[in-house]
Parts: sequence; structure tokens; C-alpha cells
Amino acid sequence: MNLSVEIAGVTLKNPVMTASGTFGSGEEYSEFVDLNRLGAVVTKGVANVPWPGNPTPRIAETYGGMLNAIGLQNPGIDVFVKRDIPFLKQFDTRVVVNVCGKTTEDYVEVAERLAEEPVDMLEINISCPNVKEGGIAFGQSAKAAEAITRAVKEKAKQPIIMKLSPNVTDISEMARAVEAGGADAVSLINTLTGMKIDIHRRAFALANKTGGLSGPAIKPVAVRMVYQAAQAVKIPVIGMGGILTAEDALEFILAGATAVSVGTANFRNPNTTGEIVEGIGDYMEKYKIQDIRELIGAVG
Repeated sequence: MNLSVEIAGVTLKNPVMTASGTFGSGEEYSEFVDLNRLGAVVTKGVANVPWPGNPTPRIAETYGGMLNAIGLQNPGIDVFVKRDIPFLKQFDTRVVVNVCGKTTEDYVEVAERLAEEPVDMLEINISCPNVKEGGIAFGQSAKAAEAITRAVKEKAKQPIIMKLSPNVTDISEMARAVEAGGADAVSLINTLTGMKIDIHRRAFALANKTGGLSGPAIKPVAVRMVYQAAQAVKIPVIGMGGILTAEDALEFILAGATAVSVGTANFRNPNTTGEIVEGIGDYMEKYKIQDIRELIGAVG
């Protein structure tokens, strides 16, 4: 039985990855999860300089999910290269570095810094606010998304995955834009913008007022967008958004995802990723499927 998949020339032993921002850089989960069993570990977002993130409270629970407004707090590329990459290289898993920035130059600088590092792919988070455009995310304008893809691709040595925002009118247009800019793959969806109000305090639950909604509540939206993106582009699609079980992961794969990322579920059960790998194998055995590639986009 073959569970391996390929993304931009990089072979993953299985299609299960971690979603950026929910797994740190793997160290805090390594006592619960055998990282060797995963297709890839996707790190928390890394910027060219340390980011302090947003004021607290930054997390709120919702029906079937959670809101977060962490603000991409991270120690910056220097600490990441010195501390996190050596830790991850101990394991037999692919390493995907999530990159964030406030300007095109920020992203390019991180890509250049990672060029000679032993990492397999870069995931470019274009849901960051573009300071030069008054705070609108790079991922909310097809023109801006294509331009930043082209700029990063020019300097990156590793394949680049563009992480798409769902907070757009037409996800197909965004997927086609980054493909035109040279993206090697796309990943989606990032969180949906949401809000929660504490009626007893008559105040916003998050200091930032709004946050990113993740968890099972967003899965049907994510499956629909992954299907649309897979129909729109020829490059591989990585699906995420509310995956709790192998059944959830298989929905994304049947919709056209080559691989999946597990996020919020890690907080509830740190071993979710391992259980999903096992569950996909059980499903393939049950339906006598020899190669997972038979399932990718099978409902298309």
C-alpha cells in the first residue's frame, strides 16, 4: 500500500502535515507525537525580525472551533535558524517553513536567508497585512498575490507553497494568480475572519476585536474552496480547515488535495495527526486501494 505523495518534486511518506501556527516548530509536541510518522512538519510563521504579536486576550472558544488573534508572534529568522531547524532535522520528516512579512521585501529576505538551510519547502502566508497597501492582506488582491509570488519565487531556492486566504470573493481567481506568479503549490484555507462578544462584560472576547476562526465549523467551506482551487490550477493543492479525523482528511483528498494539514485538532488531541495517518491506511485497506494517488480528486 502506497501512502506517499509528491509536491513540487518533494516526496512525502504520507499526505499528513501539521498546519502552521498550531504545532510550534514541533518541539513542544515531540513528546506526544512521533514526528517521524508525519509527511511533513509545517512550522509556525517566521518573519525577518521578531514579532511580539497582538495584546491579550488572543484566543476565544466558539461553537465547533476557536478564534485566534495571536498576530503571528515569532522569534524571527535568526533564532529560528539557530534553534528550530537543527531540532527538526533530527527526524525523518519533511520540513516546511511558513514565512510571514509586512512588505514584499520582508518575505524575500526570509526566503533568501533560508536558501542554504536544510528545509524542503517554504509556505508563504499571504494573509499578512500589507503595510504599504494600508493593511489589506496580500492574499485579498489577485494582483498583489501574483506579484509577491513572483518576487519570492525569484529568490527562493526551495519550492514555494502559497497559503491562500478564504476571505475573498473568488478563491479560483486567487489560486490562478499565484500559479501565474510561479507558485509550486497552494495551501488553503487559512482562517475565516470572525468575532465574539462577551455579553456579560459587554466587551469583545479578543483584544483585537476580530480573529481567525478555525476548527470543524469551517470544514465545509474549506472543502468547497479546495475543490474550486484544484479545478482552477494544475499545481498541487494542500487542504486544511477543520480536519479532526481520517474521514475529514479523505474528504479533502477526494476534493483534489494532494496533502492535508491538521491544525486546531492538535490542541484537543496532540496525537491527531498520527491517528489520521493510521485511519487513511485503514480506509485504503477496507476499499482495497493500493495507491493514495487513486483518491486525489476522485470526485472531480
